[in-house]
Amino acid sequence: MSEDRLLEVRHLKKYFSTHSGMLHAVDDVSFEIKKGETLGVVGESGCGKSTLGRSVLRLNEPTAGEVFYKGKDILKYGKKEMKELKKDMQLIFQDPFSSLNPRMTVSQAIALPLIIQKVVKKTDKAELNKRVSELMDLVGLAQRFVNSYPHELDGGRRQRIGIARALSLHPQFIVCDEPVSALDVSIQAQILNLMQDLQTEMGLTYMFITHDLSVVKHLADKIMVMYLGTVVEYCDVKQLFSRPLHPYTKALLSAIPIPDPDVQLERIILKGEIGSPIEPQPGCRFAGRCIYATDACRGTDIPLSECEPGHAVACVRVHEINQ
Repeated sequence: MSEDRLLEVRHLKKYFSTHSGMLHAVDDVSFEIKKGETLGVVGESGCGKSTLGRSVLRLNEPTAGEVFYKGKDILKYGKKEMKELKKDMQLIFQDPFSSLNPRMTVSQAIALPLIIQKVVKKTDKAELNKRVSELMDLVGLAQRFVNSYPHELDGGRRQRIGIARALSLHPQFIVCDEPVSALDVSIQAQILNLMQDLQTEMGLTYMFITHDLSVVKHLADKIMVMYLGTVVEYCDVKQLFSRPLHPYTKALLSAIPIPDPDVQLERIILKGEIGSPIEPQPGCRFAGRCIYATDACRGTDIPLSECEPGHAVACVRVHEINQ
């Protein structure tokens, strides 16, 4: 494993048992993230983005695969090792309200990780107050809210609490699970700018999960497109937006609104039924909605393979449809 590679995931799978069979939420996903980089993970709702992020952190225990963090497979760690690792790997939740205890003040919510990880003793009120004050300043949260409760704050301030809580243990890697999707557009910009500033200042590495391609375009270094638990395209952000190769990615990009009435967009309207992630049949999972699908796309799983330098796609007809 390269020294600059902070995280490497190999053939990760996460299945859930249902009455109808095994639900393949994440199915054979591999990727890597270098120190200080941001990997954007995009796709429609239900494609497995959040489950992937939680599985990397072992909040959902993976069914199979390997997760190497700083060169060590953390899926082999015991409870004690994982508790220590939580200081280095954190999660920012999608909904800042439901992720906060309504009975805890801002101060108590931010201090909680410090107490649980025994970084500061619960009885050391002065040190706790000092740490909380520093973290509130770091994320731009006014000190007057220190004794406020979550219901008394707007979405932007609640998300700043979530970010402060995630940063309290000085992590290096953070999974950001759609951290701005529940916020107004103007507040989204503030939070995204804050996260970029913190990344530069603290050398953070992000796995940024979102369904908003316009957001990830300006935030990520690399991007991974998921569809029904699998990765269909994986490359640098510039490559993806300048030359998307997978039919599904092209459809996603065509749906991005352009704030110019004079620009005529060619929308790609997907037809057909979305396949079931429960006991999926072998083959491309996008085949049922793809206008280019042939018999070659069905019956055998399509591996993610590099078709251009640094640009991997899971499509047997990728060269034909991109000539």
